Amino acid sequence: MSHLIVVGLVVAFVSLGFWQLRRLDEVQAQNARIAVRLAEPEIQLARLLPPDAADADIEAVVDRPVETQGRYRAEDQVLIRGRSLDGAPGSWVVVPLELADGRVVAVNRGWIRNDGRYIAVPDTYRVPSGEVTVNGLLQPSQERGSLGATDPPDGRLRSLARVDLDRLDQQVAGDVVPAWLQMTDLEPEAPDPSPRPLDPPEVGDEGPHLSYAGQWFTFAAIGAVGYPFILRRASRERAGDGAADGRPGPDDPDPDDRPEPGDPRLDATVEP
Repeated sequence: MSHLIVVGLVVAFVSLGFWQLRRLDEVQAQNARIAVRLAEPEIQLARLLPPDAADADIEAVVDRPVETQGRYRAEDQVLIRGRSLDGAPGSWVVVPLELADGRVVAVNRGWIRNDGRYIAVPDTYRVPSGEVTVNGLLQPSQERGSLGATDPPDGRLRSLARVDLDRLDQQVAGDVVPAWLQMTDLEPEAPDPSPRPLDPPEVGDEGPHLSYAGQWFTFAAIGAVGYPFILRRASRERAGDGAADGRPGPDDPDPDDRPEPGDPRLDATVEP
């Protein structure tokens, strides 16, 4: 039974090691994609996602630098809950921006400290009035995974668990662009105080996946090499214990093979 357990553990450790290597490949591919996107020249949002681009491949434009102009709808701004920054609790401030073509793009103006006291965007965080120019990176709508907070399906909400464009579209007049804008720099007309813009995604940090893979492979090697050694040592100890309590050891003669009276070996003489 112990053999099966050890073999199963070794196989599991090796599988986990290769899984970490696959995760490393994914991170490297993502870093390469982000680096290419961030290096692309800034483009007008209306050119990248025109009004007839309802079925556009949003993944193809994620992290693409864009610029757009419009007017903020301060009455429709929402908090995005549970967004810590540098270890401090906080929220994002997302404000719909009405474009010249009548569509609306959700703009994440940045992070504010929020230890739970705010259930809506505080009045102290105002948006610039009039037409503004916004620069940022396009991001896909966020979806709830297998775990996570949920938002009421109906009603007008002042805070959301995530930047869910479908849910935001329910309470914002006009067509919502199928990607939101993560602001990288405050507007020139930004009042004080204003939310803190988020930093662009880091490129080059591959995480601990290679280290974790090495650890899993090390555990597998310990099991594959160490277990037979333990078995051999245990076998020797059992043999030694048998000799100590009077039982024959592996090098002792067979007691059943001792000569009996009449055995020719008893008559053997040793020549001088």
